[in-house]
Amino acid sequence: MWIFGWAGPSGFSGKSTAEQVTQGIDGTGLTAIVTGASNGIGIETARALALRGVHIVMGVRNVNAGNKVKEQILAEAPNATIDVMEIDLNSLASVSKFASEYISSGLPLNILINNAGIMAPPFTLSKDNIEQQFAVNHLGPFHLTNLLLDTMKKTARESNKEGRIVNLSSVLHKSSYKEGIRFDKINEESSYDGNAAYGQSKLCNLLHTNELARRLKADGVDITANSLHPGLIATNITNNLNLVGWLFFTIGQFFLKNVAQGAATTCYVALHPQVKGVSGEYFIDSNKADPSATSAMSKDPELAKRLWDFSLNLTAGK
Repeated sequence: MWIFGWAGPSGFSGKSTAEQVTQGIDGTGLTAIVTGASNGIGIETARALALRGVHIVMGVRNVNAGNKVKEQILAEAPNATIDVMEIDLNSLASVSKFASEYISSGLPLNILINNAGIMAPPFTLSKDNIEQQFAVNHLGPFHLTNLLLDTMKKTARESNKEGRIVNLSSVLHKSSYKEGIRFDKINEESSYDGNAAYGQSKLCNLLHTNELARRLKADGVDITANSLHPGLIATNITNNLNLVGWLFFTIGQFFLKNVAQGAATTCYVALHPQVKGVSGEYFIDSNKADPSATSAMSKDPELAKRLWDFSLNLTAGK
């Protein structure tokens, strides 16, 4: 259990911080995109990787907030290389614009961290008229990954360095709707449940990762794809939970993970040599999770393929 600090096979535990799991690792020459890098564990992920020499591209919805975070990191690490780029995962057009500008910049891409997300808002449609949690937590990252995949393949081939795609999921993927993914009811407001919809989007993250890992292996490219549960962390992602969210954030600061611990597994999966060649796995507390940590639905290859095709259809031409 993380709270007791028991180390797993990796040598790390739930109490390990992002700095600890990357200690001594030289990330010079690597470039990483971190979405949601101006808030919560996204800030710490960007900071910790920047400290190790990784060129960080912060994908943020609010550029002003992103620039403030950039300045904070540079004050601590003056030699860090950090760019701030606008992306709104609530809009497929914004995702496409971000990817186009990134590709046009000529920057390589070794690491893609799909970190940004929302939790349990009232029923809302995205700018593409898709239920917002499905759109922001799954469809936006799915689209972004597909658009940047050729750049990652080119980088892996030319640099002879493994590319890594890291998708943040959650243990709450087990709390999705009883049918798992409501393909025919994605936008049904009358039966919408914010918590179940969040679980659905996190289940999608796992299924996307597993199918992506399968496809990358079939293509024979040196890119891995893994998912993770960052842990229960007292951040403002719980704002939509009202009183429950306030209690979670206020009281949780005394017994939940702090932000430095919450970003650890992301940084471990993105940078640590122990994860080299590992793909299609699910991590908790900077260790491979026990198979029981994931639901049967999350391991269903046919469901993963169906989600892939469904998502591809929704993003076509965007």
